[in-house]
Amino acid sequence: KPTLGLGFPEVAPLGPVVTTSSTPAAHAVSPDSGEHWSAEGAWQVAEGIHRIPLPLPMDGLRAVNVYAIETDDGLTLIDGGWSIQVARDLLERCLRDIGYGFGDIRRFLVTHIHRDHYTLATVLGHEYDAEVALGLGEKPGLDLLNDALRGQTELVGNPFLDVLRTAGAHEVAEAWAAGAPDLPDPAWWQYPHTWLTGDQQVEVGARTLDAVHTPGHTPGHFVFADQAAGLLFAGDHVLPTITPSIGFTVPPVPDPLGDFMASLTKVRSLPDLQVLPAHGPVAPSTHARVDELIAHHEERLQQSLAALAAGPLTGHAVAHHLPWTRHEKAYDELDLFAQGMASMETKAHLDLLVAQGR
Repeated sequence: KPTLGLGFPEVAPLGPVVTTSSTPAAHAVSPDSGEHWSAEGAWQVAEGIHRIPLPLPMDGLRAVNVYAIETDDGLTLIDGGWSIQVARDLLERCLRDIGYGFGDIRRFLVTHIHRDHYTLATVLGHEYDAEVALGLGEKPGLDLLNDALRGQTELVGNPFLDVLRTAGAHEVAEAWAAGAPDLPDPAWWQYPHTWLTGDQQVEVGARTLDAVHTPGHTPGHFVFADQAAGLLFAGDHVLPTITPSIGFTVPPVPDPLGDFMASLTKVRSLPDLQVLPAHGPVAPSTHARVDELIAHHEERLQQSLAALAAGPLTGHAVAHHLPWTRHEKAYDELDLFAQGMASMETKAHLDLLVAQGR
């Protein structure tokens, strides 16, 4: 629906979606399960690590992967899922299948603020006294959400309208504004127990994870690298079949695509690792996928620059010149929600062109 209320977006499969194969996400099989990547279960991806896909109440994405890491003291979960009853019930059932319950969770390491990653983590974390850790760059977003829930800000209806207007998408903004506010449960947006600041190492039982700050999709996004095991818990930063949305976050940042490209380069400098993504199947190579994502955005930058050959345009106007989705649809073929995301993502490409002096 066009109005997101305070929910914050998830991943948007816009842009001509880059894939590592000819198989689209809708049909992608994960090697750990031998089934579609969203199939119910606690799938072992490595010794002591299980991937648990949890359902999402949306059409664009079918599931979010939560990863349970076993230690002698209990479980650490990478992300938590969306706080809806069906996801909570499934997580409880899958943990029970591997011999655990919610009371065994000691910590959530959350990759970023979006509700399909954060909300069930913070609800369960506060309910069962498990530590919740989140990147400090997400604090302005959490502040906005909590102020809005307390009625202390005018952004209760839809915090993305100003972002749309700066992209020149005024008609889209008005259409989004016409939707009814969607106020979530305040328990979804409780503050974490721990803020992650800068790159650091996190001990998880006998494992040492490198917590790597990777802003772009959101300002406080983190990935977690288990270099000894050759694994990257990639959140929404490196996805195997789709590209994460860029420029669609509030409060806005000056150059989100520049941040994202720098973060991709940062992850590329790590050893080549297996990708454990938040959405999609387990994939064999961070290096290969990062190279594809960088090439994808370089192509989009060139296309955006070409659209400006006749003179200045807004992000909204340039978006009309670009193809969208895997099927290379025209802008006018997109639904209202996708049009808004396309306008803001195109603005992010123009902002990077400006930053590069191009």
